[in-house]
Amino acid sequence: MPSEIQITECPRDAMQGLAHFVPTAVKATYINLLLQVGFDTIDFGSFVSPKAIPQMRDTADVLKQLDLSSTPSKLLAIIANYRGAEDASKYEAISYMGFPFSISETFQRRNTNASINEAFETVKKINELCQRHNKHLLTYLSMGFGNPYGDEWNVELVLHWAEKLINDGIKYISLADTIGIANPQQISDLYALLSDQFPGTMFGIHLHSTPNTWFEKIDAAFKSGCKRFDTALKGYGGCPMAKDDLTGNIATENVIAYLQQQGVDTGLNLDKLQEAMDYSGKVFTHS
Repeated sequence: MPSEIQITECPRDAMQGLAHFVPTAVKATYINLLLQVGFDTIDFGSFVSPKAIPQMRDTADVLKQLDLSSTPSKLLAIIANYRGAEDASKYEAISYMGFPFSISETFQRRNTNASINEAFETVKKINELCQRHNKHLLTYLSMGFGNPYGDEWNVELVLHWAEKLINDGIKYISLADTIGIANPQQISDLYALLSDQFPGTMFGIHLHSTPNTWFEKIDAAFKSGCKRFDTALKGYGGCPMAKDDLTGNIATENVIAYLQQQGVDTGLNLDKLQEAMDYSGKVFTHS
């Protein structure tokens, strides 16, 4: 992309909660269309237990069907433990592994069956594995703006864990509003604080939102200096724990329109984007 802005398209996040299984060929066709759009990164699948996320049990088979010959996009796979990271490390095509590191003790245990401290030790081991296999570890600071469990949350806690991760060599961190509760002031203040204190780290943002609040959140992030955004076409997917059923991923097409209004040349192939949007009905509508 000629722009400094990096968009990560997240079909994995969009698909993983669907009740019906999306056939492997349909997944691959959809992701191949997304690869032609020119996104910086495609969050395409995950190497986790099929019992935990049955929708992603065919990630390795999907990967075999992807055409990476003429795309600028890099591939990201989610992992939740060291074993998953070992599986992902076998594939040269995968550039990033993404680990959900929560600053909510309850959510960390529910999500990865580990305490925060145990997850931190796992992150360190996975980062060493990534370095050996020429990959990057992206760590999500999930529940980054609060949590629904009554666990402690404050800015100091976010900074504490960000600093620990960075001191152990993590260079990519995504600040994740897992349940869609962040307000624009929070986003602006926290993003600016992190990027100022840790200028050598690439901070992205993974926001969830209702359809009528996405603009103010993206605007706050962009104007506080964010250059890396996670989105999903049509806003598919999101977090099932959010109180509002309308809360989900922020729609890629909305963020692209916003960036264009700000004078940003995204460098994306908008015709291929439309093709992917048209095809998405076959993915997200149970036939």
